[in-house]
Formats: sequence, structure tokens, C-alpha cells
Amino acid sequence: MLIGIVGSAGMWSVVVVLPTVQIDFGIARSEASIPYTATMIGFALGNLIYGRVIDRHGIVYPLLSAAILQTSGFALGAMTGNVWTLAIVQGLLIGVGAAISFGPLIADVSHWFSRHRGIAVGAAASGNYLAGVFWPLLLKEVMEVGDWRDAYLVVAAISLVTLVPLAFLLKRRLPSHVFDAASSAGGGSGLLQIDISPRLLLILLSIAGVSCCVAMSMPQVHIVAYCADLGFGVATGAEMLALMVGGGVVSRLASGFLADYIGGVRTLLLGSFLQCLALFLYIPFNGLASLYIVSLIFGLSQGGIVPAYAIIIREYLPARVAGERVGLVIMMTVIGMALGGWISGLIYDLTGSYQAAFINGIAWNMLNIGIMALVLWRTREPSRRPA
Repeated sequence: MLIGIVGSAGMWSVVVVLPTVQIDFGIARSEASIPYTATMIGFALGNLIYGRVIDRHGIVYPLLSAAILQTSGFALGAMTGNVWTLAIVQGLLIGVGAAISFGPLIADVSHWFSRHRGIAVGAAASGNYLAGVFWPLLLKEVMEVGDWRDAYLVVAAISLVTLVPLAFLLKRRLPSHVFDAASSAGGGSGLLQIDISPRLLLILLSIAGVSCCVAMSMPQVHIVAYCADLGFGVATGAEMLALMVGGGVVSRLASGFLADYIGGVRTLLLGSFLQCLALFLYIPFNGLASLYIVSLIFGLSQGGIVPAYAIIIREYLPARVAGERVGLVIMMTVIGMALGGWISGLIYDLTGSYQAAFINGIAWNMLNIGIMALVLWRTREPSRRPA
């Protein structure tokens, strides 16, 4: 979890410094947003790349390389003179480096647990959301006495002194015979049998990952702007976003605990259904108090969805390829977030309202529910949970 908090700094710091970067470089808001887009692209690709690497070499040396990428990225970012150079640094160094702290990390953690795999994955995945609480608060304090460049140097220092020693704490690897057993027997509980080929299952999970996150991105990306449009102000929108993130942490832990008893597919289906319900509630309820309540419901619903894909892959597919396949599906969820944020903005530009954007999110959410219901229907052997 601590690795997730420190390693996810790149995803949140670029958002915090965006307004000051805009002023420093004298550019438009759309141009100032380019480093964030580059970060998400690097993050998506990094999940796939590092996922494949840890399958072959374990987590330690890839995590050390990610720590070097992140440290050098923040140090170089603090010295950039234009937004395009900053975007390159954010994408190639910070974004790629941050990726190992999510999909690849939870894939590696999943190998060490059978009875409590769900809660272990949920705890590791929560670091990404806890980073959204920790880093904005810290960077705000640094920027009050300095500027965004000072903040980046602070992140670089923290990354170096924490990620490197933490990486060596993970140096112990599963014995080969244990790993072979996990590959053939699903960690002692047996791989679930399904009337779908592994390749088709991976394709379906990838489509499901895109669809759930297109829906998820609507409130997460646009809640601040939505509150501003309703006259509640940007600060209120930021509070609602923080409420979502906090609810997401609770959801990830609770969903992980639930997955240990009902399995990853059912857990994801439940989260997706509740997320869809929350999106419906955004349409009629637009008062201040009701928006706070709906935003909390949304956060409590969606937090456990993405980590559930890692659990599903471990339940249905061999352990030796878990890193690569978890990395691929997580990459697709990031693409879904990026696509959904853009589509919602486009719909708003065309209609002048977010109502149609919420309906679009609901439609994508229904696609996710349909795919996961199909996976559950085609599963031939129910999960056998240890007593």
C-alpha cells in the first residue's frame, strides 16, 4: 500500500500543479492539460510493459527501475522550460514509472495469497487512491512556500528514499515448485472452468475494462466542472471529488474482502450495478446535499471494480502470465478513463448539459454488466473457497 501511495505520485501531482504550470508557461488551460494526458498514456503502456517484465523477473528490479524513472522524471520536470518538454517527461518517465505501483504490483501480490487474495489485492490497490488524498495535501503546503518546481523536487526526493528500500523488502520470491503449482492449480483452489477460450476471455475483460471506466470517468473527471455549472463553485466540486476518492478506498477494501467469499466476477458485477445506480441518481438529484450523498454512493460503488479484474484473471488464468494479462486489462481501463473523460466533454459541448453525458455513461455501464454476466453464465465450475 505504501508503494502504491508513493508510486502513484505522478498521477496526482500533475493535476495539483496544473493551474500554476499554466501561469508559469503562459499557456491556455487545454495546453496545460497535455502533461496529464501524456501521464495517462505512459501509465497505460507501463502497466502492460511492467506486467510482462515481472512475469519473467519478479517485482524487485522492475520496481527499482520504476523508482529511478519517477525520481529522474520529477527532477527533470522541475527544470523544464515549456509544456511539451514537461509532457514528454511526464509520459515517458513519470507515467511509465507510476504504472508499476498499480496493475503489476497487485498482480505480484496476488501470488502470495489464496485464502485472502481479494483483501490483499484490494489493500494494495488502495494505495493508488490514498495517493489522491496524501499528495495534494503535501504539494499544496510546499507550493505555499515555493512553486510547482519545488514541489516536484520534493516528490523526487521522497520517491528515491522510499521506493528503493521498499523494493528490496519484496526481494523474496516464490519457490519455483510453488509457482508451478499455482499455475496449474490456481493457488490450491483450482482454476475456474469456463466455456470461453482464454484469448476470448481476455478480449471480453478488456472490453469490459474500457466500458466500466468510460462510465466511471464521467463523475470523476467532470464533477468539479458540473458543480461549477450548477453554481456551487469549484471548491465544492473538489470536496465531492475527495469524497469519491475516500469512498473508493473503502470500496476497494470492502470489495476485496467480499471477493474472497463470492469471487471476482460477482464482486465486479455488484460494483458495476451500484455504479450504474449512482449514475442514474445523478440525473434527477442536482441539489447540493443530494450531490454530496450521490458522490459518496458513487465512490463506495466504483472503487472495487478495477482491482476485481486482477482477481478474475487469477481465478481463471494461469499464474505465470498474470502480470502481463492484468497489465493489459488495467491498460484498457486507463484507456477507458481517458476516452470517457473526452467523450463526456464532447457531449457537453454538443448539448450544453451533462445530462446526456450521464446517460452515455449508463449505456457503457450496461455493456460492462452484460459482459460480466456472460462470463458468470459461461463459468462451468463454481468457486470453491477454503473454509
